[in-house]
Amino acid sequence: MKRMKILSWMSATAVLALMVAPFQAAHAQAVSGTVKDAGNQAVAGATVYLVPAADVAKLQKAPSFQIRRNVDDDEPMEDNLAANRDKYAQGVTDAKGAFTISKVGGGKFFVYVQPTDAEHSPGGDHANKSRTAAELAAKPLAIQVTGKVPGDAVAVGSSKCLTCHSKYADVKKTLHKLGISVVGKPGKLQDHSRFPAFNAGLSKLMAGTKLYLHGFDKSRGFDKYVISEKPPADAATLSFTATFFKDQDGTLKFRTENAKDPKDPPRIYPVAMTYGGGLYKQRYLYRVGDATYPFLQFNTEGSESHADRTRKTWRDYHGDWLFNEQTGKLVDPPVKKAFEIECAACHYNGYSLTPTVAGGFVAGAVNDPNGEADIDGDGMPNELNIGCENCHGAGSAHVRATKTKRGATIVNPRKLAAERAMVICNQCHSRPQGMMKNDQPVNKENRMLTPGISRNEYLVNHTAREDAAQKDFWGDGVHSKAHHQQGTDLLRSKKYINGNQTLTCADCHDPHGTTGLKHQVKMEVRDAKNSLCASCHQVEVKAHTAKAVGVEHEEINCINCHMTKTMQTGAGLGKGREGKDGKNYWMNDITSHLFDVPRKTNAAVKGVEPGKAMPIPYTNACGACHDAGNL
Repeated sequence: MKRMKILSWMSATAVLALMVAPFQAAHAQAVSGTVKDAGNQAVAGATVYLVPAADVAKLQKAPSFQIRRNVDDDEPMEDNLAANRDKYAQGVTDAKGAFTISKVGGGKFFVYVQPTDAEHSPGGDHANKSRTAAELAAKPLAIQVTGKVPGDAVAVGSSKCLTCHSKYADVKKTLHKLGISVVGKPGKLQDHSRFPAFNAGLSKLMAGTKLYLHGFDKSRGFDKYVISEKPPADAATLSFTATFFKDQDGTLKFRTENAKDPKDPPRIYPVAMTYGGGLYKQRYLYRVGDATYPFLQFNTEGSESHADRTRKTWRDYHGDWLFNEQTGKLVDPPVKKAFEIECAACHYNGYSLTPTVAGGFVAGAVNDPNGEADIDGDGMPNELNIGCENCHGAGSAHVRATKTKRGATIVNPRKLAAERAMVICNQCHSRPQGMMKNDQPVNKENRMLTPGISRNEYLVNHTAREDAAQKDFWGDGVHSKAHHQQGTDLLRSKKYINGNQTLTCADCHDPHGTTGLKHQVKMEVRDAKNSLCASCHQVEVKAHTAKAVGVEHEEINCINCHMTKTMQTGAGLGKGREGKDGKNYWMNDITSHLFDVPRKTNAAVKGVEPGKAMPIPYTNACGACHDAGNL
């Protein structure tokens, strides 16, 4: 009897299987299409994979400051392929670039291309947004992949790029191109018209300004001194002064004078270039020999009335390199702290650093007839700011190539998977240490990454410390405290790893500046329609806020809550607001890219006293209507 029941069950199962099989066969779909490059050249022998969106979503994890190499869960496409390559539906392109993937079941998929030739990079322009099998099968896919930069290619300069790509000329108006400027002589690749107050700090110095450096605190970082335009009340705390003046030849200089020892001879330095100025701060590069060094920070939103030294008009930036507190004497800056060694890699196009036999160095950048200054002494100006090739790769092979081959000799980040596209921005918008043990992610040859390489290849070959140190995050170990960590945040956010769309920086930002909007965003973020956020998220703000906090909010933008200003680069925004707990709540000036909503209590942070994990970054945004103490 028992055996009969088993046979009966088996028969029923077999019948069911026979019934379901035709249904599954009818609903299994074929996905077909072509893979080509920007020159419309077929990419033969490439494998086209369908990466299940569900597998990508499984890699999502809670944010942490831990950023590590050789892990298997931070490259959403490549880590999944490494573990499941043989399991995924796939097809191989023929000589014409055509492929077919038959019997694709249900679900959503990312389409990822792995070329086998030496000319093309993996990913493709379908790699970052998942679609259902039915959507993929609806019509043939026209996938474009990007090229690779040949190993022997060298930089040619942005002027050369713009001769053919003139539609991107607005790049000259972006802060990427305006970072380093020769005092009084902007280069022809620089247009300050979008930032009329760009040189507000420089103008004050050119008019003549005497600054007092006092209140030395050796426990602090780069700002060990308080800087004021008036002598300190306690003269004993004054170490030295820096007097800026316009010399007879029209150049800007400053003179340091020892306030502790009047017999110590003053020292005079020429100010060669400005460093920043478009938004929240400007610093000044003075020359000693063939090198430049940063000193002094002008805070655009700063005020002498603020007690916090970081939020005053003038903030110290390595005044300790100009005065030795132990000897009480004026000094010149340490040679190995030159801007060219410590900072320039994230600014120069085609950065190089060559040691000399004498123990010095020669810093280089690509020659460009419209560059900012000649730094290597060859008689040709160098491009000292972010140029086309920082993101697209060295262009010499691209310039030489025939029209049909040009797409295979340069990188288009929009045709890379998110993990390879983001690392291009992350190398400078995060805080790693490179092989020179400073904040520049250079390899052993002192070079920045070649666009198109994998995230892990970058971490292994270009970083000694993969990302920001713990001190660069607030006490919750999650929210960034130091500036230029937007990439650090985005990498750890739900926007980067999810089953719908793996975002890159360029999904929200326009690197070429063609929109003319602040921060190079693609659409307005603070208009009534929340346009940029609404391009992906269909949210009715009143209903959303009513559900989230119990009260409908009308005049509010998505970023007020979801992109709070946890990081500080200048003086911060707003004058501060004192809550009922006696604390002053500030809003900083660099937005978090975690897209979460930090809570005032921070009660969920283990091991951190409630309310002490970080300052409340959203008080001023809410403070337009609410008392800070009630938030």
